[in-house]
Amino acid sequence: MKKLFLIIIIFITGIAKGWGQDFKYEIGAAAGIGFYMGDVNPSKVFRKPGAAFGVVFRRNLNYRWAIKCDLATSGIKGDTKGNSNIFPGGAHYSFNRQLIDMGAQAEFNFFHYGWGYSYLGTKRFAPYLLAGLGITAVPKRGDGYFSLNIPLGIGLKYKLAERWNLGFEFSMRKSLGDKLDGKALDDPYKISSSAFKNTDWYSFTMFSITYDFGRKKTICNNL
Repeated sequence: MKKLFLIIIIFITGIAKGWGQDFKYEIGAAAGIGFYMGDVNPSKVFRKPGAAFGVVFRRNLNYRWAIKCDLATSGIKGDTKGNSNIFPGGAHYSFNRQLIDMGAQAEFNFFHYGWGYSYLGTKRFAPYLLAGLGITAVPKRGDGYFSLNIPLGIGLKYKLAERWNLGFEFSMRKSLGDKLDGKALDDPYKISSSAFKNTDWYSFTMFSITYDFGRKKTICNNL
């Protein structure tokens, strides 16, 4: 019975070592560009980009999965001049707004991402997918905006050192509303539609640097 108990303990410990990360958390900053897609820009990516900045907090669940929370802001703008779309009455529209984005996403790494532990197959780089839920806000008097959004994206992580990580990420965020570009462009064609069809999108392309902290295992200094 004692041998069986010992085997179970060793087995559980082995699983914990195999799935644990060296550090629980990451925190850092991100910068890049953001752009808008909607009534004014229905299909062109990276059209009229604006500067984007943010902060990142990540909880590493294991070598493959992480939960990331972020807070970002980006300038977005658009102009109908030169577009193939013709609005009713030949009207032209333009806007320039600053949005705030806050949300959480689950990340799945294609490789075991980590520092050292080569016997576990860890690598210093890993491409990943992300999906989650967020909030979009434009704090503008008389023409503000607030809505949920659904972020989807891809990224790449690279470990510079044991505690330092570089990241690159491209994400599209589907806003569950149609006033991100202002009241004037809220359903300009006057065609009623569902909340998922008649909506705006925006995107972030961001580089980040994060610092690991909160070691999972306590190091014993006894000789």
